[in-house]
Amino acid sequence: MRAVETKIDDTEARLRNLNGREQEMRASLDSRRADIVEVLAALQRAGRRTPPALLVRPEDALQSLRTAMLLGAVVPELRGRAEKIAGELGELVALRKTIATERDQLASDRDKVRSDQTRLTALIDERQRQQSAREKDLDAESARAIMLSKQVGDLQGLITKMEQDLQSAAKAAEKAAEAARQAEAKEAKAAAAKSGPAAFKDRSRTTPAIAFASAKGLLPLPVNGNKIRDFGGSDGVGGVQKGISLATKPGSQVTTPCDGWVVYSGPFRSYGQLLILNAGGGYHVLIAGMERISVNIGQFVLTGEPVATMGSTSQVASILATNASQPVLYVEFRKDGTPIDPGPWWAANEGEKVRG
Repeated sequence: MRAVETKIDDTEARLRNLNGREQEMRASLDSRRADIVEVLAALQRAGRRTPPALLVRPEDALQSLRTAMLLGAVVPELRGRAEKIAGELGELVALRKTIATERDQLASDRDKVRSDQTRLTALIDERQRQQSAREKDLDAESARAIMLSKQVGDLQGLITKMEQDLQSAAKAAEKAAEAARQAEAKEAKAAAAKSGPAAFKDRSRTTPAIAFASAKGLLPLPVNGNKIRDFGGSDGVGGVQKGISLATKPGSQVTTPCDGWVVYSGPFRSYGQLLILNAGGGYHVLIAGMERISVNIGQFVLTGEPVATMGSTSQVASILATNASQPVLYVEFRKDGTPIDPGPWWAANEGEKVRG
C-alpha cells in the first residue's frame, strides 16, 4: 500500500506537469490564431467545407491540415506555416493521449489502494481480535492508561509512569530490556553488519531483529509524506524541534519504523493520539498526530507493520504543524529519556528500507 501510494503521488505530479504543458501549447496556438485562421480559410476554400474547431478537437484540425497538404490544397506560400501548425498540433494530440493514459493508470492505482485498504482493515481487525483474546483485561488497562496520562505533565513522565504502574506496559518494558541484554551478549552490531535488512525477514519473531542502536540506515519512515520540520530546527514558537514532522495525505497508513513493544497507545495532551514504542536498549520511539491507533499496550510490533491511520486534518497542536488543515505526523526518538536526532536511522532510499 505504501508503494502504491508513492506511485499515485508520482503520477499526480506528472499529470500536473503534463496539464501545464497542454495549457502552454493551447495558449501558444491561441496567440497565433490569425495565422491559423488564414491557413484553415485556404483549406475551407479548397474543400468547400467548414474548418474544424481547432482547440476543441485538435485531432480533427491536424487530420484536415495533413490531408490538405497531401492534396496540394494549401497554397505554397502557406505551406510552411501549415507544416509548423501541424507539428504543434501533432505534439498536442500526443500530449493529450499521454495525459489520458496517466489518468487511467491513476484511477487504477486509486482503486487498488481502496481495495487494499479494505483488506488491510480486515486483517488489522483480526490481529487485534486475537490480541484481545489473549489480554482479557485490555479495555480496563486502556482506560487506566488514559487516566495515568492525565496525571503527568510531559512525555518522559508518561513513559516512566506507564512502565512502572501499568501491567502490560511494565511487561513490555521488561521484555525490551531483556531483548537488549541478549542483543548485547550476541554482539548485535557485528550481527547487523552481516545480515543487514535480511534480519527483518522473519515475520514470526517476538523480539527485535537487531538492537536498535545497530539499525542505523535501515529504518523506513512511518508514513508517506513531505518533511516540513526537522530535528533541531525551529518549532515555530521560539523553541527547538525535538523530532520530525511529516505532512501526509488524509487517510494515509502509518507503519512502525522499528521493532518494539507498545507502552502507550491513546490521547495525550497537545499530541492528539500518541503511540510510544519501547525499542530496547533505552530507546523509545514516539509517534503522534494519527486519527486512529490500531495496536494495544503491551503488544509487540514489527518494522513496517500497520499501526495507525491519519485523519483528514491536523490532530496535533499548531506548534507541530504548519497548516492546521493538513494531516501531520510527528516522530521523536529518545535515548534514556533524551530526544535524539532520528536522521541516522532512516534508510537513504526506498530500496534500503526494511519491512516487517
